[in-house]
Amino acid sequence: MTPASPALTATDNVRAFARDIKLSHTLFALPFALSAAWMVASTTDVPWHAWIWIVVAMVGARSSAMGFNRIVDRRIDQANPRTAGRELAAGNMTLGWAWGLVLGSAALLAFAAAMLHPVALKLVPGVLVVLWGYSLTKRFTALCHLWLGFALGLSPSCVWVALTGDMAAAPVLMGLAVMAWVAGFDILYAMQDREYDEKVGLNSIPARLGAVGALRLSSALHGAAIMALALLPLTVPLGWPYYVAVAVIAGILLWEQSIVQPDDLSRMNAAFFKANTAVSAVFLAGVLASGLV
Repeated sequence: MTPASPALTATDNVRAFARDIKLSHTLFALPFALSAAWMVASTTDVPWHAWIWIVVAMVGARSSAMGFNRIVDRRIDQANPRTAGRELAAGNMTLGWAWGLVLGSAALLAFAAAMLHPVALKLVPGVLVVLWGYSLTKRFTALCHLWLGFALGLSPSCVWVALTGDMAAAPVLMGLAVMAWVAGFDILYAMQDREYDEKVGLNSIPARLGAVGALRLSSALHGAAIMALALLPLTVPLGWPYYVAVAVIAGILLWEQSIVQPDDLSRMNAAFFKANTAVSAVFLAGVLASGLV
């Protein structure tokens, strides 16, 4: 069982949960959700409160998914030196509070979806299956990185449906771009655990293909992401600022790939956090600027 002190207060648990799920990393997928909303707003009236509910839904979805991951992986995290310091694994949060916050975050997602569109509310159970299901995939398939990418890639389509009640090609293509981008950088991130995964029998691309093979597949996925982004203007009107943004994103991903080497992972945090936050921000800026132009 996870060691936890009975003296932990509600505030201690909530703060530990926020640290454990890295709440700030919601920024990875949120810009793509907001970009989808901006595209819808170019042809359809989007009320101001819808933007708030989109943000609430994204925070609820990611918090629930990450919290579930920390719960089901807590024993794995305890045994892995790199992750042993995570809040739940280290006993800085009780399991009961973790479950309560996961379910509460899921309820927040459902409430926000209901405020947006009835169809969006109907999709919530399926979305949660995908989000929570990712945490189990490493136990049976090395394609877990693609599952994570698919989970985050659902955000543009979910926003589109929540605002229009229908689907279109643009959010699907955006979702494919997000899927390839996220899977690519998750493979890089998983290289830190390659030896541990091999030792305990967990599945990952680095454990399956080795460091060199993992880097090659990550590069290919990032190339596919750029291709999908370049094709997006075929499905929705976008001006020259968008093309500038795609070029900048391509440069960021090339830099990310260049600083991670099979025998040198010392700059991994720069690649994972700084580069990928920049990708999301540049994409949103490109879409917004394109609409204004």
